[in-house]
Amino acid sequence: MTQESPDPRSTRERILDAALNIFSAKGFHDTKLDEIVAEASISKGSIYFHFPNKEKLFIALVDQFADVIERRAREAINEEAPGIHRVQVALEAVLDTFGKYRRPAKLLLVQAVGLGTVFERKRMEVTDRFALLIKTYLDEAVADGSIAPVNTHIVSHAWMGAIYSVVIQWVYTGEPSRDEIMEALLPLLLKSVGYQD
Repeated sequence: MTQESPDPRSTRERILDAALNIFSAKGFHDTKLDEIVAEASISKGSIYFHFPNKEKLFIALVDQFADVIERRAREAINEEAPGIHRVQVALEAVLDTFGKYRRPAKLLLVQAVGLGTVFERKRMEVTDRFALLIKTYLDEAVADGSIAPVNTHIVSHAWMGAIYSVVIQWVYTGEPSRDEIMEALLPLLLKSVGYQD
């Protein structure tokens, strides 16, 4: 039996950190819970106390990463006045977060694809969550006259598709660079709602 380490982080945090390392290196299907137990230096009972199975652990990682992205986007826009600049700053924050956390981004955007209904539902939930965030700021931009009225629900989902597509390529290959993405994608998205800087 593995001895619990005196690590000051909570056991749940250690499990999530270890799971991220192992899932990132081996993929979902090839990861064994015993490997996560060893990496986290915890007992097998501890992992089951927090996560009844590998699927729940993987979904917890997806939720954790989604929380980070949303928190960073909200923090970034807090300084901005309502309107299109909030949209721009939120998009920059999302891209920066994907860039900074490429391994969890790969789990969310690449490895979760094709893992089954539970994972697809979770991916859709995360996509809807970020589309709603974008929609909120687009609605503000419409309300203050920064952009003409548009169907912000459809636009926000279309933007998520564009962002995911570019970020998946970036996560896999490192190309295009973050600056190239910002220079090309951001103006394209803003022009799609009639905004010219």
